[in-house]
Amino acid sequence: MQSFYRIADYWSVPKLVILSPEGVLSSGLKMYMVESKGGAIACMLLSLLLLGTWPALLTLLERRGRLPQHTYLDYTITNLLAAVIIALTFGQFGPSTPEMPDFLTQLSQDNWPSVLFAMAGGMVLSLGNLSTQYAWAFVGLSVTEVVSASITVVIGTTLNYYLDDKINKAEILFPGVGCFLIAVCLGSAVHSSNNADNKTKLDDYSNDCKDGVGTNGISSFKQTNFNTGGTNDLEDGGSSGKAKFGTAAFLIELENTRSIKVFGKGTFIGLAITFFAGICFSMFSPAFNLATNDQWHTLKDGVPHLTVYTAFFYFSSFCFVIAMVLNLTFLYYPILNAPKSSLKAYLNDWNGRGWALLAGLLCGFGNGLQFMGGQAAGYAAADAVQALPLVSTFWGVILFGEYRRSSRKTYTLLAGMLFMFTVAVAILMASSGHRK
Repeated sequence: MQSFYRIADYWSVPKLVILSPEGVLSSGLKMYMVESKGGAIACMLLSLLLLGTWPALLTLLERRGRLPQHTYLDYTITNLLAAVIIALTFGQFGPSTPEMPDFLTQLSQDNWPSVLFAMAGGMVLSLGNLSTQYAWAFVGLSVTEVVSASITVVIGTTLNYYLDDKINKAEILFPGVGCFLIAVCLGSAVHSSNNADNKTKLDDYSNDCKDGVGTNGISSFKQTNFNTGGTNDLEDGGSSGKAKFGTAAFLIELENTRSIKVFGKGTFIGLAITFFAGICFSMFSPAFNLATNDQWHTLKDGVPHLTVYTAFFYFSSFCFVIAMVLNLTFLYYPILNAPKSSLKAYLNDWNGRGWALLAGLLCGFGNGLQFMGGQAAGYAAADAVQALPLVSTFWGVILFGEYRRSSRKTYTLLAGMLFMFTVAVAILMASSGHRK
């Protein structure tokens, strides 16, 4: 088996490319498990791409007017499906042994303390993902992801470091955590500055219009609704016949089209939702760590630890339950002034359903890969997938025109936030250890 013990090996693309199957997966007398550092890094990088893309799909649907309750119900179905697929494939490969039972065998074992930790992790992840769906509307995709991910690392990575018996290099890990904390502060400043820019644009627009159209005059624009079959491609803001990205007219068109109305809402609301999401996200990885490694010795003697695949199944199952209960409730009792709906309306709403289902698969497989990598290299290092905002920011700027025509101050803060975040992620990956 190839070994990956030098930090330089982490960044060696040729070594990752020529990894032998035995170097990534150990299959001998037990199920396939990621064991080498190279395999763990490969899992993290693929997870990073998947986890950075699915938020853009949900943001796209909200901007087109699809109700967040409808979107999240679709998303959570395929999110669970991904966990089931992983459990029935990787979790069943190879003979089941007393030390490493397969997925179906573990379902009947007396491992409830670990199961409860996995379910607790699924609960907080579900609450965090649900919160970010609303935060994207108020704060924007880029800032929401950076701030929530940075909070996740500052709290969650510190907890994982101690739960993993300090297998990560503290002298490298904690400076990276400090960089994430700086990124949180810069992200808050970006949101505040961008809000001020948008207010200036809308005020100028109001003064320039003879009829006084501004933040109080958006009703003069034609209201459209994606749920009735409209094709509101606001992400094509530069195309002919549509308001250009970053202009006041674009902001007003977007407000009329989107399902979550944000005009007139204070800066605090969006940031409060984002910080709540970050705190929720910071708890799910440590809970999953406890579920798979039983650091608190809650299992009875002779009961094997949950495999990462079994834990992920329980984790995703409870995530599904929480999401279904909350979103079915929100259909009839919506929050943040979202429109009311019904179960019948949801079942009949097929516009954008394919994108929501795809988002669930991307998130499910992304989380599974993160946990597979974390089990091998340490969950603190696996939190490097919180670099996902770098992918989300790309989609936010390119697809949705975030921060177009903003002030120099906003651009400077945005660049600083992304730079600090990139440095923090690189440091975090360099701190990877190896679980014995």
